[in-house]
Amino acid sequence: MISNVLSGDAKEALLPSSGELKEVFDKKYGGQDKIGWGPTRRQKWGYYLPADVYEGCVVKQVFDGCSWIDIGGGRSLFPDNPGLARLLVSRCSRVVAVDPSENVKENDFTHSRFQCCLEEYRPDACFDLATLRMVVEHVEKPPEFIDALWRVLRPGGRVVVFTVNKTSPITLVSRTLPFALHYPIKRFLWGGDEEDTFPVRYRMNTKHILGELFRRQGFSELAFAYLDDLSTFNQFRCLGRLELFVWRLCQEAGLKYPENCLLGVYEKPT
Repeated sequence: MISNVLSGDAKEALLPSSGELKEVFDKKYGGQDKIGWGPTRRQKWGYYLPADVYEGCVVKQVFDGCSWIDIGGGRSLFPDNPGLARLLVSRCSRVVAVDPSENVKENDFTHSRFQCCLEEYRPDACFDLATLRMVVEHVEKPPEFIDALWRVLRPGGRVVVFTVNKTSPITLVSRTLPFALHYPIKRFLWGGDEEDTFPVRYRMNTKHILGELFRRQGFSELAFAYLDDLSTFNQFRCLGRLELFVWRLCQEAGLKYPENCLLGVYEKPT
Protein backbone atom coordinates (compact mmCIF):
# COMPACT_ATOMS: atom_id res chain seq x y z
CA MET A 1 0.00 0.00 0.00
CA ILE A 2 1.09 3.58 -0.58
CA SER A 3 0.89 4.26 3.15
CA ASN A 4 3.67 1.73 3.63
CA VAL A 5 5.93 3.79 1.39
CA LEU A 6 5.00 7.42 1.91
CA SER A 7 4.59 9.44 5.07
CA GLY A 8 4.26 13.13 5.84
CA ASP A 9 2.14 15.50 3.77
CA ALA A 10 1.78 13.29 0.70
CA LYS A 11 -1.11 14.13 -1.61
CA GLU A 12 -2.36 11.34 -3.84
CA ALA A 13 -3.15 13.75 -6.66
CA LEU A 14 0.59 14.47 -6.99
CA LEU A 15 2.35 11.40 -5.65
CA PRO A 16 1.85 7.89 -7.07
CA SER A 17 -0.80 5.57 -5.69
CA SER A 18 0.02 1.93 -4.93
CA GLY A 19 -1.54 0.95 -8.27
CA GLU A 20 0.54 3.50 -10.15
CA LEU A 21 3.67 2.32 -8.36
CA LYS A 22 2.87 -1.24 -9.42
CA GLU A 23 2.68 -0.08 -13.06
CA VAL A 24 6.10 1.60 -12.78
CA PHE A 25 7.48 -1.51 -11.07
CA ASP A 26 6.20 -3.87 -13.80
CA LYS A 27 7.58 -1.73 -16.63
CA LYS A 28 10.90 -1.34 -14.85
CA TYR A 29 11.59 -4.91 -13.80
CA GLY A 30 9.61 -6.91 -16.36
CA GLY A 31 6.95 -9.60 -16.00
CA GLN A 32 6.97 -12.49 -13.57
CA ASP A 33 9.15 -14.54 -15.93
CA LYS A 34 11.88 -11.85 -16.00
CA ILE A 35 11.87 -10.32 -12.52
CA GLY A 36 14.97 -10.94 -10.40
CA TRP A 37 15.21 -12.10 -6.79
CA GLY A 38 15.58 -8.57 -5.39
CA PRO A 39 12.44 -7.03 -6.96
CA THR A 40 10.55 -10.29 -6.31
CA ARG A 41 11.29 -10.06 -2.60
CA ARG A 42 10.45 -6.34 -2.40
CA GLN A 43 7.15 -6.98 -4.20
CA LYS A 44 6.33 -9.76 -1.74
CA TRP A 45 6.92 -7.42 1.18
CA GLY A 46 4.95 -4.57 -0.42
CA TYR A 47 7.97 -2.28 -0.56
CA TYR A 48 9.09 0.08 -3.33
CA LEU A 49 12.50 1.71 -3.60
CA PRO A 50 12.63 5.52 -3.34
CA ALA A 51 13.70 5.70 -7.00
CA ASP A 52 10.54 3.80 -7.99
CA VAL A 53 8.40 6.35 -6.14
CA TYR A 54 10.29 9.27 -7.68
CA GLU A 55 9.76 7.87 -11.17
CA GLY A 56 6.07 7.37 -10.43
CA CYS A 57 5.87 10.96 -9.23
CA VAL A 58 7.47 12.30 -12.43
CA VAL A 59 5.00 10.24 -14.49
CA LYS A 60 2.17 12.17 -12.82
CA GLN A 61 3.72 15.54 -13.69
CA VAL A 62 4.43 14.89 -17.39
CA PHE A 63 1.57 15.68 -19.78
CA ASP A 64 1.26 15.70 -23.57
CA GLY A 65 3.26 18.62 -24.93
CA CYS A 66 5.11 19.17 -21.65
CA SER A 67 8.42 21.05 -21.70
CA TRP A 68 10.79 19.40 -19.22
CA ILE A 69 14.21 20.37 -17.89
CA ASP A 70 16.21 17.71 -16.04
CA ILE A 71 18.91 19.24 -13.86
CA GLY A 72 22.04 17.40 -12.80
CA GLY A 73 20.92 14.03 -14.13
CA GLY A 74 24.06 13.40 -16.14
CA ARG A 75 23.75 10.82 -18.87
CA SER A 76 20.25 9.61 -18.00
CA LEU A 77 16.84 10.72 -16.77
CA PHE A 78 16.13 7.46 -14.91
CA PRO A 79 19.37 5.42 -14.69
CA ASP A 80 17.57 2.15 -13.93
CA ASN A 81 14.45 2.71 -16.00
CA PRO A 82 15.39 3.82 -19.53
CA GLY A 83 12.16 2.46 -21.01
CA LEU A 84 10.00 4.74 -18.88
CA ALA A 85 12.31 7.68 -19.60
CA ARG A 86 11.90 7.27 -23.35
CA LEU A 87 8.13 6.85 -23.01
CA LEU A 88 7.81 10.12 -21.08
CA VAL A 89 10.13 11.99 -23.45
CA SER A 90 7.95 10.88 -26.37
CA ARG A 91 5.04 12.76 -24.78
CA CYS A 92 6.98 16.00 -24.35
CA SER A 93 7.44 18.87 -26.79
CA ARG A 94 10.92 19.59 -25.42
CA VAL A 95 13.26 17.86 -22.96
CA VAL A 96 16.53 19.53 -21.97
CA ALA A 97 19.33 18.25 -19.74
CA VAL A 98 21.52 20.74 -17.85
CA ASP A 99 24.51 19.52 -15.86
CA PRO A 100 28.02 20.88 -15.17
CA SER A 101 29.44 17.37 -15.62
CA GLU A 102 30.72 16.13 -18.98
CA ASN A 103 28.46 13.12 -18.48
CA VAL A 104 25.56 15.15 -19.81
CA LYS A 105 27.08 14.97 -23.30
CA GLU A 106 26.27 11.24 -23.28
CA ASN A 107 22.60 11.80 -22.51
CA ASP A 108 20.71 10.60 -25.59
CA PHE A 109 17.30 10.68 -23.89
CA THR A 110 16.82 14.44 -24.18
CA HIS A 111 16.29 16.68 -27.20
CA SER A 112 19.20 18.94 -26.19
CA ARG A 113 21.84 19.07 -23.48
CA PHE A 114 23.97 21.80 -21.93
CA GLN A 115 27.11 21.37 -19.88
CA CYS A 116 26.81 24.19 -17.36
CA CYS A 117 25.41 25.01 -13.95
CA LEU A 118 21.71 25.85 -13.80
CA GLU A 119 22.61 29.36 -12.65
CA GLU A 120 24.45 29.92 -15.95
CA TYR A 121 21.76 28.47 -18.22
CA ARG A 122 19.61 30.87 -20.20
CA PRO A 123 16.77 29.09 -22.03
CA ASP A 124 14.90 30.49 -25.02
CA ALA A 125 11.61 29.57 -23.36
CA CYS A 126 10.50 28.53 -19.89
CA PHE A 127 9.62 24.99 -18.80
CA ASP A 128 6.56 23.28 -17.35
CA LEU A 129 8.57 20.82 -15.26
CA ALA A 130 11.99 20.69 -13.60
CA THR A 131 13.31 17.46 -12.10
CA LEU A 132 16.22 17.10 -9.68
CA ARG A 133 17.19 13.50 -8.95
CA MET A 134 19.91 13.29 -6.29
CA VAL A 135 21.14 16.79 -7.13
CA VAL A 136 20.44 19.29 -4.35
CA GLU A 137 22.88 17.60 -1.95
CA HIS A 138 25.64 18.94 -4.23
CA VAL A 139 24.40 22.55 -4.42
CA GLU A 140 26.92 25.09 -3.14
CA LYS A 141 24.68 28.17 -2.96
CA PRO A 142 21.01 27.21 -2.42
CA PRO A 143 19.43 30.71 -2.73
CA GLU A 144 21.07 31.31 -6.12
CA PHE A 145 20.04 27.82 -7.25
CA ILE A 146 16.38 28.32 -6.27
CA ASP A 147 16.41 31.71 -7.97
CA ALA A 148 17.60 30.03 -11.18
CA LEU A 149 14.80 27.45 -10.89
CA TRP A 150 12.27 30.27 -10.61
CA ARG A 151 13.72 31.91 -13.71
CA VAL A 152 13.55 28.82 -15.97
CA LEU A 153 9.99 27.81 -15.01
CA ARG A 154 6.82 29.26 -16.44
CA PRO A 155 4.00 30.36 -14.07
CA GLY A 156 2.37 27.14 -12.85
CA GLY A 157 5.55 25.17 -13.51
CA ARG A 158 6.52 22.46 -11.06
CA VAL A 159 9.75 21.22 -9.48
CA VAL A 160 10.24 17.62 -8.33
CA VAL A 161 13.10 17.23 -5.84
CA PHE A 162 14.40 13.78 -4.91
CA THR A 163 17.35 13.70 -2.53
CA VAL A 164 18.90 12.12 0.55
CA ASN A 165 17.89 13.12 4.07
CA LYS A 166 20.65 14.96 5.93
CA THR A 167 19.77 13.18 9.18
CA SER A 168 19.73 9.62 7.81
CA PRO A 169 22.49 7.28 9.05
CA ILE A 170 24.21 6.81 5.68
CA THR A 171 24.28 10.58 5.10
CA LEU A 172 25.65 11.20 8.59
CA VAL A 173 28.46 8.73 7.92
CA SER A 174 29.10 10.27 4.48
CA ARG A 175 29.51 13.72 6.05
CA THR A 176 32.30 12.45 8.33
CA LEU A 177 34.31 10.58 5.69
CA PRO A 178 36.92 12.06 3.34
CA PHE A 179 35.61 12.44 -0.20
CA ALA A 180 38.27 10.00 -1.44
CA LEU A 181 36.41 7.20 0.36
CA HIS A 182 32.98 7.99 -1.07
CA TYR A 183 33.36 6.14 -4.35
CA PRO A 184 34.90 2.90 -2.94
CA ILE A 185 32.01 2.63 -0.49
CA LYS A 186 29.47 3.56 -3.15
CA ARG A 187 30.87 0.95 -5.53
CA PHE A 188 30.71 -1.76 -2.84
CA LEU A 189 27.12 -1.04 -1.82
CA TRP A 190 25.48 0.18 -5.01
CA GLY A 191 27.94 -0.01 -7.90
CA GLY A 192 28.32 2.81 -10.42
CA ASP A 193 31.17 4.71 -12.02
CA GLU A 194 33.68 6.95 -10.27
CA GLU A 195 32.94 9.75 -12.73
CA ASP A 196 29.38 9.84 -11.37
CA THR A 197 30.59 10.58 -7.83
CA PHE A 198 30.66 14.27 -6.87
CA PRO A 199 31.42 16.34 -3.74
CA VAL A 200 28.46 16.82 -1.43
CA ARG A 201 27.34 19.84 0.61
CA TYR A 202 23.98 18.81 2.18
CA ARG A 203 22.78 22.42 2.38
CA MET A 204 19.24 21.64 1.15
CA ASN A 205 18.62 18.25 2.71
CA THR A 206 15.86 18.54 5.27
CA LYS A 207 12.15 19.10 4.76
CA HIS A 208 12.33 22.36 6.70
CA ILE A 209 15.25 23.82 4.74
CA LEU A 210 13.79 22.83 1.38
CA GLY A 211 10.43 24.31 2.33
CA GLU A 212 11.97 27.57 3.55
CA LEU A 213 14.15 28.02 0.46
CA PHE A 214 11.28 27.43 -1.96
CA ARG A 215 8.79 29.53 0.02
CA ARG A 216 11.17 32.49 0.21
CA GLN A 217 11.41 32.48 -3.57
CA GLY A 218 7.63 32.33 -3.92
CA PHE A 219 7.06 28.64 -4.62
CA SER A 220 4.26 26.64 -2.99
CA GLU A 221 4.92 23.20 -1.53
CA LEU A 222 2.31 20.92 -3.09
CA ALA A 223 3.43 17.61 -1.64
CA PHE A 224 6.19 16.12 0.46
CA ALA A 225 7.10 12.56 1.47
CA TYR A 226 9.76 10.66 3.35
CA LEU A 227 10.67 7.57 1.34
CA ASP A 228 11.98 4.66 3.39
CA ASP A 229 15.29 3.66 1.82
CA LEU A 230 16.15 -0.04 2.02
CA SER A 231 18.78 0.08 -0.72
CA THR A 232 21.88 0.01 1.51
CA PHE A 233 22.16 -3.77 1.41
CA ASN A 234 19.90 -4.31 -1.57
CA GLN A 235 22.58 -6.28 -3.44
CA PHE A 236 23.10 -8.78 -0.61
CA ARG A 237 20.44 -11.43 -0.10
CA CYS A 238 20.76 -12.04 3.64
CA LEU A 239 21.42 -8.44 4.65
CA GLY A 240 18.67 -7.23 2.32
CA ARG A 241 16.22 -9.59 4.01
CA LEU A 242 17.31 -8.28 7.41
CA GLU A 243 16.77 -4.73 6.19
CA LEU A 244 13.21 -5.56 5.17
CA PHE A 245 12.60 -7.29 8.51
CA VAL A 246 13.76 -4.23 10.49
CA TRP A 247 11.62 -2.01 8.23
CA ARG A 248 8.56 -4.14 8.98
CA LEU A 249 9.25 -4.03 12.72
CA CYS A 250 9.43 -0.22 12.57
CA GLN A 251 6.09 -0.15 10.76
CA GLU A 252 4.41 -2.38 13.31
CA ALA A 253 5.83 -0.32 16.17
CA GLY A 254 4.74 2.95 14.54
CA LEU A 255 8.34 4.14 14.27
CA LYS A 256 9.90 6.11 11.44
CA TYR A 257 12.46 4.09 9.51
CA PRO A 258 15.78 5.90 10.11
CA GLU A 259 17.20 5.62 6.57
CA ASN A 260 15.04 7.62 4.20
CA CYS A 261 15.04 9.98 1.23
CA LEU A 262 13.11 13.18 0.63
CA LEU A 263 10.64 13.78 -2.20
CA GLY A 264 9.03 17.17 -2.67
CA VAL A 265 6.84 18.80 -5.32
CA TYR A 266 6.87 22.61 -5.53
CA GLU A 267 4.97 24.97 -7.83
CA LYS A 268 5.60 28.45 -9.18
CA PRO A 269 2.32 30.36 -8.82
CA THR A 270 0.36 31.42 -11.88
